[in-house]
Amino acid sequence: MSSPPSPRDAVIVAAVRTPLCRARKGALAGTPPSTLLTAALRGVLSGAGGPGQPPCPPSAVEDVCVGNVLSPVSGAVGARMAQLAAGIPHTASLSTVNRQCSSGLQAVANIANAIASGQIEVGIGAGVESMSTHNMAKMPPPDVDWEAMKGAAEAMECLVPMGVTSENVSKKYGLRRADLDAFAAESHRRASAAQAGGKFDEEIVPVLVTRDGGSAFVSRDDGIRPGTTASVLSKLRPVFDRETGSTTAGNSSQMTDGAAAVLLMSRAEAERRGVAILAVWRSFAVRGVPPAVMGVGPAVAIPVALDKSGILKEDVDVYEINEAFASQASWCVRELGLDAARVNPNGGAIALGHPLGCTGARQIATLIQELLRQGGRYGVVSMCIGTGMGAAAVIEMESRSPNSKSKSKSNL
Repeated sequence: MSSPPSPRDAVIVAAVRTPLCRARKGALAGTPPSTLLTAALRGVLSGAGGPGQPPCPPSAVEDVCVGNVLSPVSGAVGARMAQLAAGIPHTASLSTVNRQCSSGLQAVANIANAIASGQIEVGIGAGVESMSTHNMAKMPPPDVDWEAMKGAAEAMECLVPMGVTSENVSKKYGLRRADLDAFAAESHRRASAAQAGGKFDEEIVPVLVTRDGGSAFVSRDDGIRPGTTASVLSKLRPVFDRETGSTTAGNSSQMTDGAAAVLLMSRAEAERRGVAILAVWRSFAVRGVPPAVMGVGPAVAIPVALDKSGILKEDVDVYEINEAFASQASWCVRELGLDAARVNPNGGAIALGHPLGCTGARQIATLIQELLRQGGRYGVVSMCIGTGMGAAAVIEMESRSPNSKSKSKSNL
């Protein structure tokens, strides 16, 4: 059962994202991460409270936390510059956070925790990644004592390429290539239908880009491939184990550019300002798993987050589980015994893309809009994390569906 309303509840009043576009090939390829982040920050402030509601004045923001993975140390400076360019004054502080693929979600959690503990009343959790600007394949190795690390087998497994961890999951749990391709095709089918039906329109803020001597707004995701089928995907060769592997470019998440932002307030502050509350932040959990099979992380983190919220998996109306690879995402759904129709109903990262630092915040924006459409009550965001972790968060919509029935607290 959920907690009764509290003045110190961390509540979400707006959540938006930019379009997600293919790295190096898409419409945002020439756009620096600061521009993406500025667009998301401006958009989330103008979207506070929804249609007919006053926007949140930038001066109200006390702290901003930005998730990012690939930018160099100077990326923190770029994020601060983006904040100021978005009109959020220098009186608001800013930090960046890197928990790899969960960085955007961690940023929101950091702001929610600051609100719940009384440190701030208004803050923004955001995420940004330009995989065009900062190529994941060119990441430098960690600065470690290699002789010492070679004596710790599990420590060395932190270096296993993500695609190889996908193959490890497939082999360990006997996953079939045909099933993974079918999972990937379904992600594209759902995303294509959602895009065609305008389901992403409310969560997307356009980005002004400069190209061919002029400027234009980008407002659509460009990684979705309508008409993709399992048969078409089956023709792609495995990338990481060319002889017996099951992980291909077609059943893996896309490298992508994008940003997202979530505006949070204390319940007391939102009510004082007359800002409509969309959802309440109920719980957050991060747990570790073996680095060599890092993709199983959601199956470990989700039960913990649900238990902290006092709800059952059946209570959840929509799950947004990041599709880093079809292997790990499909296995987590099966292992948890989830209703596949409730998981990524508008497609996932295989179709939309996975801009690493942005993804967790992006999932919140997508989740909230879908729960509004359904009249649902509970939603879960989750993802696996490189080096072996999983993260999950539970939100509860403020306008509760009369058809939603909460069950007693129990472990999965």
